[in-house]
Amino acid sequence: MHTEKVVNYIVDWLRDYATKAGVNGFVIGISGGIDSAVTSTLCAKTGLNVLCIEMPIHQAESHVTRAHEHIKQLKERFENVSDTRTDLTPVFESFKNEVFFDGDQATVDMALANTRARLRMTTLYYYAGLYKLLVAGTGNKVEDFGVGFYTKYGDGGVDLSPIADLLKTQVYELGTFLNVPESIMTAAPSDGLFGDTRSDEDQIGASYPELEWAMKMDEAGKTETDFSGREQTAFKIYKRLNNSNKHKMIPIPVCEIPNNIA
Repeated sequence: MHTEKVVNYIVDWLRDYATKAGVNGFVIGISGGIDSAVTSTLCAKTGLNVLCIEMPIHQAESHVTRAHEHIKQLKERFENVSDTRTDLTPVFESFKNEVFFDGDQATVDMALANTRARLRMTTLYYYAGLYKLLVAGTGNKVEDFGVGFYTKYGDGGVDLSPIADLLKTQVYELGTFLNVPESIMTAAPSDGLFGDTRSDEDQIGASYPELEWAMKMDEAGKTETDFSGREQTAFKIYKRLNNSNKHKMIPIPVCEIPNNIA
């Protein structure tokens, strides 16, 4: 990958899209992870306004520290970057007090994790409307189109997706080129939706390089019987998630009424 050319292309694409949309720039949630760090830096390079928002909900301290480090560095490098912090913990706790819990604990925990993401989406769109900004998505290709590792109408609710055609390993290449803080570059990827330090790999059961490999094998028409050992395990994980999360990755189904009964 020609990293510099890819960076310039994405920056030009972002600037052109925002200009045609008649907006002032971008708003982005900063998590302390590589995807939001790379995306916010790309947005900053457009020269348009960029609002970085921290939205903690019982957040792990390591995530908060990395987010602070990145925002501080970004503001020092780019005059068009500003930031704010919206503590969503009280909102989240109020929500929990108003709903009932029915089902096993794992199901409840997942429902609450997705609720965190949706509260953050709502916050981003509040500020987007306030300052006439676009919500920039942070999903990469494997998450968005491979295993669907995101929350529908949560971190999947965005106006545009600058890095969604890049594999996770390619996002790291951009991170190095864009001088993303080392603490973020070396941290284990995590969605931060459970208030602890569990990584994406802990949740998925496979690493991003394994998922990228499985995605390529699936596109090549391979099946699980073509592999054995760890490769077969990784491929099975990819296929299971790809199938179960199809509803996130395809357009919303529309019940089209036939002309003869309309």
